[in-house]
Amino acid sequence: MNSPAYLELKRLVEEHLLDFLPEIDPMSRTLQESMSYSLSAGGKRIRPVLLLAACRLAGGDLAFALPFACAAEYIHTYSLIHDDLPSMDDDDLRRGKATNHIVYGEAMAILAGDGLLSAAYELMTKQMLMYLDDSLSLRRMAGACYELSKGSGVRGMIAGQVADIEAEGKDCSKEMLAFIHNNKTAALIKAVLLAGCTLGGGSASLREDLYFYGENVGLAFQIIDDILDITGDEAVLGKRIESDAQAGKATFPECFGLEDAKLKAAELLGEARERMLKYEDDAEIFTLLIDFLEGEIEQ
Repeated sequence: MNSPAYLELKRLVEEHLLDFLPEIDPMSRTLQESMSYSLSAGGKRIRPVLLLAACRLAGGDLAFALPFACAAEYIHTYSLIHDDLPSMDDDDLRRGKATNHIVYGEAMAILAGDGLLSAAYELMTKQMLMYLDDSLSLRRMAGACYELSKGSGVRGMIAGQVADIEAEGKDCSKEMLAFIHNNKTAALIKAVLLAGCTLGGGSASLREDLYFYGENVGLAFQIIDDILDITGDEAVLGKRIESDAQAGKATFPECFGLEDAKLKAAELLGEARERMLKYEDDAEIFTLLIDFLEGEIEQ
């Protein structure tokens, strides 16, 4: 993940991530601080980088897609703030730093998450208003906004989170476990890929390939996260380990065993890699992510 190609897009996102936030009245400065705290906490910026990479693979302009990439990171960060709350996963460490509610209190953390989610849509719709006289660009932006809305909403990430909560401490079928992971994690990853493809004017075949890639990599991503919760180093991960078992979470290692979970993740990543071979060097960032995740399996 330290390749020049990946770092170029990551740097582009981080240079503008705070710039696109709406101006908040000084009377609500704590909200500004709380939102900025979690946005600036670091991370790999996988989702916005994938959006930009998909747009570029489709032949699009990175500057055109950048606000949507930042909006995707706002959505992802809001979900992390809420996930860490005592009523959800009850985590006190994220990316090696105290979680938002530990620093600012539970009520402010909820509002910071709400603020980031609304900021994402304010940013995307603001961009659309600037292109009212350009019907093609406007349609692409509206399509990207729809993909991010669907992937992060009640037919995507939130649906998976609900199922995840309701499955705690219960026997979980293979079908339910797949539903949880495909929605809780893979849905937003697929959404950023499809949004980037839409912004770049990508073909139907590229869209199909990116959907397949996102579904496989997204599911593998969550399986590997579950594996690392058992085998990982807390100092390296920047978050607490063994939290899934303590919460009675339904995970692939819990349901199928650690070794089978590793095999499943590797299989999914292999299929995703094969699908992107046709794009050769243009798919560098997509294969880099697979390389990184394959390395995580055996840590």
